[in-house]
Amino acid sequence: MKLPNFSDLVIFENDDYLVVNKPPFLATLDERVGGAPNMLRLARQHYDDIQAAHRIDRETSGALAFAKTPEAYRHLAMQFENREVKKQYHAVVWGTPQLDHQLVDRSIESTTRGKARLAYKGKAAETYFTTLETFTRHALIQCEPITGRMHQIRLHLMYLQAPIVGDKDYGGEDFFLSSLKKKFNMKAGEEEQPFIKRFALHALKLEFTGLQGEAISVEAPYPKDFRVLVEAMRQNR
Repeated sequence: MKLPNFSDLVIFENDDYLVVNKPPFLATLDERVGGAPNMLRLARQHYDDIQAAHRIDRETSGALAFAKTPEAYRHLAMQFENREVKKQYHAVVWGTPQLDHQLVDRSIESTTRGKARLAYKGKAAETYFTTLETFTRHALIQCEPITGRMHQIRLHLMYLQAPIVGDKDYGGEDFFLSSLKKKFNMKAGEEEQPFIKRFALHALKLEFTGLQGEAISVEAPYPKDFRVLVEAMRQNR
């Protein structure tokens, strides 16, 4: 994987904070094994003491905030802890649910091997869901997590029987363009590849308060794979 230029990922910066549009397939922090590149390592090539203020899954793209100083880190960490940060994600899901700011309030516990599950004795988890667009067999859903549990949006969408496209861990199958296009022709001997090679989840927006009390709102444009997926759905309704 060719590493991006970190400066090209920055979508907001002031003296205290920096927000990037994280590409898919890069972890936020060091993963359990190996020394694979991650967003924090890339950031520290430019800023010595920078810290990731939260994390998003390796396959998830979108808005990821860093704090440049310990004071800025504590300030934002407290906002996350007190559920004062507004987070908005977009997901392409299987099915065409009609959701209007629907709350899913189902507890989550982490299990072995980096997965999680819904469990009555887990930690409280709340997400609001709104359907933005429906297509033939899929929908574009806005997800607003109130808490920040492991794999929360993915598990809550599975609970709604609308798993994320490509999220095989939580009930979502891969999407193939041939399922929409009747005249879809493959070259002889070629095997069709999934249209998107990850689960279709993007962290679109972050809103928090800066150290001077100012409101900070940052929106991360869709990366190419997510944008092209949504466009293909629109063209083949």
